Amino acid sequence: TDIDGIGADLAGKIETLLDTGRLPLLDDLQRQIPAVVFELMRVPGLGPKKVKALVEELAIDSLDALEQACRDGRVREVKGFGAKTEATILENIAFAKSPEHSRLLWEEADTIVQPLLAWMRECPAVRQAEGAGSWRRGRETVGDIDIVVDSDAPIAVMDHLLAWKECGDVILRGDTKTSVRGPRGVQIDLRVVEHGSFGAAWQYFTGSKDHNVRLRSRARDRGFTINEYGVFTLVPGHGVEAKPMKGKAVAGRTEKDVYAAVGLPWIPPEIREGGDEIARAERGDVPKLVTLDDIRGDLHMHTTATDGEATLGEMVRASIARGLSYIAITDHGQRVTMAHGLDKKRLLKQWGEIDRLNESLAEDGTPPIVVLKGIEVDMLEKGGLDLPDDVLEQADWVVASLHYGQNQPRDRITRRIIEAIENPHVSVIGHPTGRLINRRPAYDVDIEAVIENAARTGTFLEINANPWRLDLDDHHAAAAKKAGVKLVISTDAHSTRGLDVMRCGVLQARRAGLEPGDVANTRTLAQMKKLAGR
Repeated sequence: TDIDGIGADLAGKIETLLDTGRLPLLDDLQRQIPAVVFELMRVPGLGPKKVKALVEELAIDSLDALEQACRDGRVREVKGFGAKTEATILENIAFAKSPEHSRLLWEEADTIVQPLLAWMRECPAVRQAEGAGSWRRGRETVGDIDIVVDSDAPIAVMDHLLAWKECGDVILRGDTKTSVRGPRGVQIDLRVVEHGSFGAAWQYFTGSKDHNVRLRSRARDRGFTINEYGVFTLVPGHGVEAKPMKGKAVAGRTEKDVYAAVGLPWIPPEIREGGDEIARAERGDVPKLVTLDDIRGDLHMHTTATDGEATLGEMVRASIARGLSYIAITDHGQRVTMAHGLDKKRLLKQWGEIDRLNESLAEDGTPPIVVLKGIEVDMLEKGGLDLPDDVLEQADWVVASLHYGQNQPRDRITRRIIEAIENPHVSVIGHPTGRLINRRPAYDVDIEAVIENAARTGTFLEINANPWRLDLDDHHAAAAKKAGVKLVISTDAHSTRGLDVMRCGVLQARRAGLEPGDVANTRTLAQMKKLAGR
């Protein structure tokens, strides 16, 4: 209770949890709230209140039951629904049922992988332990977790895994592979290989399947075969079938050795998706992908002035602690009433505070950070922005986003975004497709037209680093790069800890093949302002 924010009640719950391993409050809540509630809330447009009504009024116990209730016309009879809501729910059930939308977000998987790797590396029998699979490739969502270990004592390694405090049911245990249930029910596959095969196994289990197929095909053309144990020469077979046989091992200890054996440089895992990465590697054209260390500024964040959890000063101090040299404070404009959006008067008052803060930071010479006067304006449903141009022209940085009217027709949404792109005061389009991974599909927008017009006007497009957004996605970000559009990776942080998701946005940029020069906020503030035409 000496820690700020922890009183007797919370301290008592912590003691109970430490003593018993359980929390009675959680047990009570789980008895009160059926598990189906969380399944139903995956349907876009269904929040807790609507789900509660469906469960209590119609005894809905599954997505299938909800679908049938919609088809029978029973949902529209529940208070607060209606025929239109019923039809929308029916349209969105397929989204909720998709296995893709039940996978963990990458960040969620990372909170499991990191402590698991730390645990495995404590085992004396482990020489190396690394994560593989879709987590290592930085996919937006992760289905299961792959861990590859270098050891001569696989039994000791697997015993160590089973001793992990988060280890659940054992799915299978073999001589070199163990599969268990981990936190949130995710399957964890552990594979143990000898030292000389570690690089080959790490490459093999990182994938993707398409990348590995193409790599094996290239190896065969050169008289080799590749598997999880190494790269081997092929020797002519004998007998009736006369199939080539595996011969001498020529590589396997490191990934670099595996790629070098087939005449390629090492390929970053984020771009191993079976696209043109092998052809590019063959040409010596592997991109030098952007890294977190390249990022100099964060250009989308919120404070307690609207819907943020931290004050202006707290966000600035947290940004300095993370080594940023500039940030933009971009609280919501007045249209976002539920976030207490800023009108002209309140916005100008905040900008005055920022001016005074910058003066204070520069009192002793070079300031540790520069704070840009920004705003996240809303694209109005009927067109235009929610703050006038005479205000926006005073800003250092303007993010234009679409939060309302997301069900409008494709041409209307596209026109709204292009209109914002053409506004000379708009710096960047925020989360351009509006999707929420596992929660809400993108709105219907002609993203090719958006990219084309951003290229024409020199407007930036955002990769929003929020793990639920990651918007633009990797395919659209790659298309923007090809069109000559500069991207901005921003956190959209609503708290100081929200600044840490920048790594998720960088990972998305790496999957898109972006290099530092493709990202505007890898530049110094002067360079970035020049690029933005400000």
